[in-house]
Amino acid sequence: MGYFFPGKLLKDLVIFMNFVNIVLPFTSSLISFIFAGSVLKRYFERRGTHLLLWGIGMIFYGIGGFCEGYYGIWGWNSLIFRLWYLFGAILVAAWLGQGTIYLLVKKKWAHVLMGILLLGSIYGGFRVFGAELDPGLMTSSLHTGSEMSGHAIVTAGVRTLTPFFNIYGTLSLVGGAAYSVFIFWRKKVLLHRTIGNVLIAVGAILPAFGGTFSRMGISGALYISELLGAVILFIGFRRAITPLGEGDVESSRQV
Repeated sequence: MGYFFPGKLLKDLVIFMNFVNIVLPFTSSLISFIFAGSVLKRYFERRGTHLLLWGIGMIFYGIGGFCEGYYGIWGWNSLIFRLWYLFGAILVAAWLGQGTIYLLVKKKWAHVLMGILLLGSIYGGFRVFGAELDPGLMTSSLHTGSEMSGHAIVTAGVRTLTPFFNIYGTLSLVGGAAYSVFIFWRKKVLLHRTIGNVLIAVGAILPAFGGTFSRMGISGALYISELLGAVILFIGFRRAITPLGEGDVESSRQV
């Protein structure tokens, strides 16, 4: 057996798995917090509620990544799991999507949707932090990302909240990207917003595909997709608020 599976190969495999399960989530978290700081700095300089929401969304993204890295070393505990599930699984897509809503939708309707999202987020926080957890799933075993789910929550009704937030976030992000493409196709204006919103949608949705591949047993897919997603999100934020040329600047002022 040693000939076919030498000790060095086993050691290299362990090192690789530690890198995937620990280094990648912490890297994604650090990048997300740095990007959040950059977006929020822009918000405080120039305002724009979409920047505030995107910055908050990236903080949520970073919290989720930190909790996954923590799990890679020490396993779940009650607080870390609840933080991961609330910010990483429930809220992040919806809050990023709300930023796109503020960029594209009339303020009156954006405020209404924001009020609903805020109340829903507070309610979700109470439910998640008040939920009973299965102690058997609060483990420290080596994982590939396929175990990152809400199955540890045994209180009825808590996990059913997640699809509502994620559907809203997905519709906002994908719908915002599609609307931006339509506006550019029709009026040939705001190309920077079109590119930015498409990138934001891709970056926010990418971890969902990574999670699907992880559940299929493809090691590290979730964490790689989260790292790529964080980078693409930030590029999208920067592109959406930076006109490409004088014509684009003038169009931005008119809209």
